[in-house]
Amino acid sequence: MSTLICGSIAFDSIMVFRGRFKDHILPEQVHILNVAFLVPQLRREYGGTAGNIAYSLKLLGGDPLPMATVGSDSAAYLQRLEVLGIPRTHLYEVTDSFTAQAFITTDLDDNQITAFHPGAMSQSHLTRVPGDGSVRLGIVAPDGREGMIDHAAQFAENGIPFIFDPGQGLPMFDAADLENFMDQATYAVFNDYEAQLVVDRTGRPIEALARKVGALIVTRGGKGSDIFVDGRVVHIPVARTLRLVDPTGCGDAYRAGLLYGLANGMDWETTGRLAATMGALKIEHSGAQNHVPSRDEIADRFGESFGFRPW
Repeated sequence: MSTLICGSIAFDSIMVFRGRFKDHILPEQVHILNVAFLVPQLRREYGGTAGNIAYSLKLLGGDPLPMATVGSDSAAYLQRLEVLGIPRTHLYEVTDSFTAQAFITTDLDDNQITAFHPGAMSQSHLTRVPGDGSVRLGIVAPDGREGMIDHAAQFAENGIPFIFDPGQGLPMFDAADLENFMDQATYAVFNDYEAQLVVDRTGRPIEALARKVGALIVTRGGKGSDIFVDGRVVHIPVARTLRLVDPTGCGDAYRAGLLYGLANGMDWETTGRLAATMGALKIEHSGAQNHVPSRDEIADRFGESFGFRPW
């Protein structure tokens, strides 16, 4: 089953600050904030929500189709996708723009400060969800505002089930936008902060929002995640992690697990645990696309964490 992943393709410049932001940001002085962090570690990684989710879904044996807009500097990323066997058929080049770029600084407590240049991502509405039957499942992940609105409507018009995943794009949408997304979507996923923001903006408790979709997933970091489905809450514990290295892209790896479970008819208890396993495997590596577990290794970690295997 092909899964269309609507989101961004981006380059991530990742820096590590060998201190703690809280020790350098004075709450009573934020109105004149002028802070510089020495970051002796810097690396450039492949990222973006569409690229990251597609990467992890491919590791699982899924059939990802990333759909995104890229800039004139995207040749290396496009070549990488080709090597990985991930189709580029739904990528559109905006020749007078840079590919989206994120500049991420992480401190010793795994807090992050991110600056993001959208570049070609702002033109994501130039791509369109195909209605020819080639796609059976999708996700609307953080992308250009107009593109996210258009793609959700196109999934709904074509009767294709999809996950609404606004992520860091959530502040772009008001209450009416969010209500419309939830009415169109089949599933929704938020982290705990985003979930509270949606509750505040819509004035609806999380249980009411969950009734709008087939399932609503709230991730809670080290506390696991909760799946609101069929009037109940399925709690998903965290998977076993060998080491904590870099949280960048963990949410996208988690979403790849959700998409794989949905595409393969897994129940929510198994789907959520698979998502948690992918997040755990990712956090053990720097960058969003440097974890390389085989399907057997994914199943092994799942089994070690939860006492049964997903396949």
